[in-house]
Amino acid sequence: MNVHMRPIASQARSTTCGMTPRSPRRHATSPTTAAGNVVVMPPRRRTDPVVGEAALAAWRADPDGVDRATRAAAVRFTLEELGAVAPGRSVEVRVPPFGAVQCVEGPTHTRGTPPNVVETDAETWLSLATGVLRWAEALADGRLRVSGTRADLGSLLPLVGRDPAGVAR
Repeated sequence: MNVHMRPIASQARSTTCGMTPRSPRRHATSPTTAAGNVVVMPPRRRTDPVVGEAALAAWRADPDGVDRATRAAAVRFTLEELGAVAPGRSVEVRVPPFGAVQCVEGPTHTRGTPPNVVETDAETWLSLATGVLRWAEALADGRLRVSGTRADLGSLLPLVGRDPAGVAR
């Protein structure tokens, strides 16, 4: 016997877990400002800064001669630097196959492909991060795949040579 039963309205479970549909989801201990806004924290570092800086120095000394592991460490380190300089989740920067980071304050996405994406290869990314290559030049040469209105990172690059506040020297 095939019987399909539906719960009565009083038994139906809420999909919002007791929260109003528009309330922000946040942990009870999320840091907030005096006005009650959630503070955007930079992502936790996965690459030791000493190792990352050494990998970046090795890449700068001989871009064609570094091994894959050194190149990967340099890419991951600079992606983490970008996340620290411009914390947020409105732009996703992808450098396949080595890493990706979400950065830049603004509207965030929660599922699927984000509306603001920058994708490039490792050599182009490291050249941009170190100032060897300018954003406009890489964009004009087709070395960047960029989508979305917030995906212009030209003002944030290069990452090398910035003071701790993120201002280019």
